Amino acid sequence: MSVKTILVLDDEVHILELINYNLSNEGYKVITAETGEEALELLEKNEIDLAILDIMLPGIDGIEVLRNIRSHRNYKKLPVILLTAKSDEISKVVGLEVGADDYLAKPFGVLELLARIRAVLRRTEGPLSSKSEEKEEKITIDHITINKIRRTVQVNDADIELSLKEFELLYLLAENRGIVFSRDTLLEKIWGYDYLGETRTVDVHIRNLRKKIEEDDNNPIYIKTVRGVGYKFS
Repeated sequence: MSVKTILVLDDEVHILELINYNLSNEGYKVITAETGEEALELLEKNEIDLAILDIMLPGIDGIEVLRNIRSHRNYKKLPVILLTAKSDEISKVVGLEVGADDYLAKPFGVLELLARIRAVLRRTEGPLSSKSEEKEEKITIDHITINKIRRTVQVNDADIELSLKEFELLYLLAENRGIVFSRDTLLEKIWGYDYLGETRTVDVHIRNLRKKIEEDDNNPIYIKTVRGVGYKFS
């Protein structure tokens, strides 16, 4: 198994040192940056497997770095975890809408950070498969085609860019058409750990998905809201 390289952006040196120490002990290669400008330069010069970005930075902040990542053809699918202030709800929502795969509120525990890193990396490492296996992992509904192995989505034969969590959420709902999932169940299945009280995360991802796959996201025909319960794929 190859060593995974993680880029960590934070302007607090002690946090960089803490993350660097613990991730290195877990076998990761860690590259650190104290400014958004430096992070973007490192992305250009290194093969990064995952980025951890602090939102609150002078100059180019973590959200802007994330926007650059999602708009760049070479690393637009790079998994990204955002670091946010515990009370900064607006930044969390903006980060999810821009395409963050996960976020972690400061102060955070090292074990929680490691768990989230492993969860995100595990979901980005699909096994190699034959064409016959790949065919079995493809879902086609009307003009929407979802390929689990390649992690691609096409609407009317056009490629649609989804974040990792958006893709997993869409695939789960489409694979279980007609089944209603509560927000808490979706959090558990997609995020893989206790996200108690963070059901807004699901709502943001659902809203993003509707904008990308629905003809009219205000009147969706695929991803339906079941009032008082959750969501289903019709």
